[in-house]
Amino acid sequence: MNIKRLILEGENVSLDFKKTISSSEKIAKTLVAFANNRGGKLLIGVTDDGQIKGVKSEDEEKYMITKAAHIYCKPAIEPKFEEIYIDDKVVLMVDIPKSDTKPHYAMDENKKWWVYFRVKDKSVLASKIIVDVLKESNNENGQLISYSDQEKKLLTYLAEHGRITLKEYSKLTKSAYKKAQKIIVSLILTGVILPHISEKEEYFTAAEVK
Repeated sequence: MNIKRLILEGENVSLDFKKTISSSEKIAKTLVAFANNRGGKLLIGVTDDGQIKGVKSEDEEKYMITKAAHIYCKPAIEPKFEEIYIDDKVVLMVDIPKSDTKPHYAMDENKKWWVYFRVKDKSVLASKIIVDVLKESNNENGQLISYSDQEKKLLTYLAEHGRITLKEYSKLTKSAYKKAQKIIVSLILTGVILPHISEKEEYFTAAEVK
């Protein structure tokens, strides 16, 4: 694996940089967000803007991450570690596999458990819809994409308006919340739409086609 090329790509849905690990509780959010999505890699010793600083003590960093994965994540997560030497510096690569026992919860400073999910380059607090997505995704062996009229309506609406909420979608298709939610869940799982969670509301947009 070309680690420099990976760093040049920048942080994304499955890659996160940390200069150092300052708190097991804080890093637990990133670990569960990766495990709850498609897995990911954490590069320790790299700044947010991609500068390679290296780690002072890989054992200390490993200890903090293992503690986070076993104590502050439930179900516990098993990270894999690899030390990579770049320009005489050590970068610790932590591989978090995609989980099949979702959702994973992270404990916060007040001893409360929350579900986090990776959206683009951020680990965000998961809403009820996302928690449902995660529960469902354990049973899905692969999503078949065949669009019903209701899904087509959603995609057409997004093409015209750019975003939609569950309430708007339920109204648009004249369907019950539960049915509308199920369709949104399946489209998030297939990567067709993206969830966005702000403090006021949760809304969905079409995924960018690369």
